[in-house]
Order: sequence, then structure tokens, then C-alpha cells
Amino acid sequence: MLPKKNRASKKDVDEVFKNGSFINSPNLTFKFLIKKEIFGPRISFISPKSVNKKAVIRNKLRRIGYNIFKKYQKAFPSELVGVFIFKKYQDDVLILENEIKTILSKIN
Repeated sequence: MLPKKNRASKKDVDEVFKNGSFINSPNLTFKFLIKKEIFGPRISFISPKSVNKKAVIRNKLRRIGYNIFKKYQKAFPSELVGVFIFKKYQDDVLILENEIKTILSKIN
């Protein structure tokens, strides 16, 4: 899990959904906003009930996402507040990692 200072708060997530831009990929949607007063990227992962009814599986997806994000945290812009939203169930780490890399390349 990421430290709390690197996770987007509920207030940040609400602001991202109202004013942010988005990037789509087959398994993930990334909604983001650039805020000048933030130092260090703040990212959260959301897995809605439409992905899977079981909370255990949704939490597993979120943990996989946070572990992948730790590898690429330094590559994200420091003023970024963003939310990764899972579209469907995908527990293959390599596929999710490639999607996060392509989303990162589109941001930079």
C-alpha cells in the first residue's frame, strides 16, 4: 500500500471527477488533474462493484494496482492528482503494468 501522503483523498477524488481529464485503456480508465499546490503525485485506485461483486476480489485488484504504481511513482508528474478506475476484472499483473506504462507515456 502507498503511504497516505501519496494517495488521493476523497476531496481530491471528487475534484478530479468534476474537473479532470481522462485517458482510456482496455482495462483501466485514468482520470487526472494537475494541481500546482501539490508536491508528489497522489493516486488512488477504484474498483467498482460492476467489476466483481466480492469485496475481496476488488481489494485484490486495488492492491495489485498500488504495487504496480510503486514501481513507476517517480515517473509521474509531481503535481498530479489521479484516479485509476478498473473497467473489468484483470488480475494479470503484466497486462495491467503495460497499461499503466502506456497511460504514463500519454500524460508526459
